Parts: sequence; structure tokens; C-alpha cells
Amino acid sequence: MDKKTEAIARESLFLSSLPETSVSMILSNTTDQCFKQGETIFLQGDPADNIYIVIEGWVKLYRIAPNGAEAIVGVFTAGHSFGEALALRHEVYPVAAEAVTDSHVISMPTSVLTGLIESDPEIAISMLASTFQHLHSIVLQLEQIKAFSGAQRVAEFLVGLCPVSEGACTVTLPYDKSLIAGRLGMKPESLSRAFAKLRKQGVTVRQNHAAISDVEGLHAFATGDEELRLRKSV
Repeated sequence: MDKKTEAIARESLFLSSLPETSVSMILSNTTDQCFKQGETIFLQGDPADNIYIVIEGWVKLYRIAPNGAEAIVGVFTAGHSFGEALALRHEVYPVAAEAVTDSHVISMPTSVLTGLIESDPEIAISMLASTFQHLHSIVLQLEQIKAFSGAQRVAEFLVGLCPVSEGACTVTLPYDKSLIAGRLGMKPESLSRAFAKLRKQGVTVRQNHAAISDVEGLHAFATGDEELRLRKSV
């Protein structure tokens, strides 16, 4: 494992809180895997045999409803892990995973992890913390869908891509707009309308780039922070 891969893996929620000896044990049992854009990592219903950490690229987790519709559960990038919740239950994946860009991940068999936990219980605690964070993220997604408009959800998504918290910024949309729409609980045409509405908030979208004139102001719009919005307009 090269130093870059190791550094990203160590920053993941799954590993970041563990002592050095535990991290070294886990990383020594991982396998590097590369997936092309659109390639399946695992399918809904497959045996939950591995835990994954994304090193590079973007991976989506999704479910196929009985009517054939695709529901996006999450989209993960470098430093994010998934699959921890099922590691000890020997069940099947309730979702499918697909590389939405060319992606590099590392994986570890759940059977190996079970053995490591027996010698180091702290690993189990870290898994619980990571699982809780995934659950918390899903709760926040549901809250956004129910409590905020489509334009606000898109604004918050764009703010999350910004490397700065104020001033102007241009970001690259990390994956196609249909996936962004699914991730935000919207239809593609609703996403287009939301982008149009955000022009009044200083957002200009051209192909896969979004120019934001005021990141702090856009965040205020996304969260409904009226006090900050009024202060910015003075």
C-alpha cells in the first residue's frame, strides 16, 4: 500500500479514532481494488463479505424498489467507508454499490475483521461510531428533503463542495446531474429548475462547473438563516 492510500484510509471515520496498532493490523489485511465508471462493486442481496474505504473517485449506494425505481442511499468519496454495519451479522447487502467515476477502493473481508475484533475490542467501538455517523447522515438527508426546498437542497450540496467558507468560488460537479438529483431526492427536471432559481443567489452553472459569487450567502440561503442573509445584504 502506498503512502497516499494509507494516509487517506487512516483519515476515514472507521479508522481515525483507533490506536496505531489497530490501524496497522486492519490495513495489513486490505486489498486494493480499482473500478471503472459504471462498474458494479456489489449487488443488492450479495453476501456482505467486505468493508470498503474509498481512496479515490465516487461510489454510490442505491436500492432498487419493487417497481424498478432506483433510490440513492448515499454517495461516497475519498476517506469515506461503507459496509461496517453488516460486518458482524453475516447477512446480505441491503443496497448495491457502483462506481460513478473511475474509483480506487480498499476492502477487507468481514471474516478477517471478526478475528481482529476478538483481539482488539476497540475496533468494534469504532465500527459502532462509523455506523452511527452513516445513520445520522441519512436522518439529515430525510430532514433536508422534508424541510427544505429543492433550491435550498442544491445550494447546500454546492456549499459542501466549496473549499472556502466565504467569498467567491468555482466548483466542479463531481458526478452527473441525474445522480445529483437522485442524491437530493429530486427529479432531473426539478434539479434544472433549482439551478435556475439559484441564479438570484449568485450561482451560475455551465456544464459541470458551478460559479458561486458568495459562498457564505449561499449557505445562509440553504439553511434559511434569515439574519445572516439580511446582514449580508446591508
